[in-house]
Amino acid sequence: MKILIPTAKEMNTNHPSIKAIPLRAESQAVLDELVLYTASNLETFYKISAEKAEQEYHHIQALKNQTAHHYPALKLFDGLMYRNIKRDKLSEAQQVYLEDHVLITSALYGVVPALYPMAPHRLDFLMKLKVAGKTLKSHWKSAYDEAVKDQEVIFSLLSSEFETVFSKELREKMVTFKFMEEKNGQLKIHSTISKKARGAFLTAMIEGQVETIEQVRKISFAGFDYREDLSQKKELVFVKKV
Repeated sequence: MKILIPTAKEMNTNHPSIKAIPLRAESQAVLDELVLYTASNLETFYKISAEKAEQEYHHIQALKNQTAHHYPALKLFDGLMYRNIKRDKLSEAQQVYLEDHVLITSALYGVVPALYPMAPHRLDFLMKLKVAGKTLKSHWKSAYDEAVKDQEVIFSLLSSEFETVFSKELREKMVTFKFMEEKNGQLKIHSTISKKARGAFLTAMIEGQVETIEQVRKISFAGFDYREDLSQKKELVFVKKV
C-alpha cells in the first residue's frame, strides 16, 4: 500500500539540512532545461515577482553547482496540507509507517519517499516546461508508473494535475478522496477545506496505522466522518458538519 501526496509552493528551510542524493537521470534532464532560464525568464515562466524569480534562479543554480541545501521533503514543504500533517514527535511505529507508505510526487524529483532529500524548488506539472521535446507529464509517466506498479492499494491525495501523470491503468487502481463541509444541510467543498483535511486525514492514517480501504472507512478526524451515501467504490467522501 502506498499513499501519494503532492508537493507545495510554500517551503520552510528552517530545518537542519541533510545529505543530498545524486539526481536521477530524469531529474537531471529537467534541471538541464531549467538552468537555461534567466531570472527574468523565470519571472514570466512562473508568473511571480522579480524578487521571487531571483530567489528561484539561485535555487536552480545551486542545484546545478551541487551546492544546494537539502531537507527531508515532508518538512521542506509547508503549504496548508503539510502544516496539518503530524511531522514531529512521531512514535517509532508512526515513523516506520511514514517511511514505508507515504510517497511525494515531484515534477523535479519524481515519486520519492516522504523524507527524501529535496532542495527548494517551485516546479510543478502546471508549468509548460519541455524536456527533450516532451511535456513534463510525458517525461515522467514511465518513472511514475514504475514507482507504484506493484502496489495492490494506492491511496491518492493528489490534485488532478498530478494524478494524470500516471497511466490510465494505474489511475483506475487509485482510491481518491473528497472532503466536504455540511452547513444547514448544504454541502460545500473548496481548496482550503480540502488542503487542511488532506493533512489531517494523513495524520489519522499515520496514527491509526491504516493500510486497507475498510480501515479508511472507519476513520474519524478533525470533525470529518465517512459518508457511504456520497461515496463510490474508488472515491471516498468525508463530511464535516459545521
